Amino acid sequence: MPGPRRWTPLETEFLQDCAVFSVSRAAARSPRGDTHDFFRIDSADWVNVVPLTERGEVVMVRQYRHGLRDVTLEIPGGMIDPGEEPKVAAGRELFEETGYRAAELVAIGATSPNPALFGNRVHTYLATGLERMGEPTNPGNEETVVELVSESELRRIVRSGGVDHALVIAALHFLDLHREAGETPDGAAGVARAPTSGRE
Repeated sequence: MPGPRRWTPLETEFLQDCAVFSVSRAAARSPRGDTHDFFRIDSADWVNVVPLTERGEVVMVRQYRHGLRDVTLEIPGGMIDPGEEPKVAAGRELFEETGYRAAELVAIGATSPNPALFGNRVHTYLATGLERMGEPTNPGNEETVVELVSESELRRIVRSGGVDHALVIAALHFLDLHREAGETPDGAAGVARAPTSGRE
């Protein structure tokens, strides 16, 4: 069976600059020849960081999220600045939000956050060789509180809904895939993977 056919982009109209993203209306022609308007959110690429200590703890942050209007438990991450390489952004966000620096940052995956609306990418890095340099130095109006969570406890928290940010869960899955490929040195068992027996 043939797969879905691509639409033909026609023109894009800028609608609104919302600081961290912009909104535009994009016209496109379907394979059948009819034309429709779609709304698109344009944003810089983002980074997510899975900071893993030698003791098998994930360095996480609690912060208030205005979309959810609640405090969430997440891994460090944020927007890539103009002209900044993803790996550099990962180290910067890790330091700003947690006060930790990493001896090594390894790219373990990238994903589209929501291809129906967004055209950007989220780059995920594993951070190891961590050293606590001080308190978080969040710029602007961010406020993060650092929390060290063991991997076994994090699996329980994810299952119970205590971590429900889709991009965080995707990053933890990338960590499991990275380990399955044998690309990660000694470390505790994968974070997001369900156990194969009744015991953790």
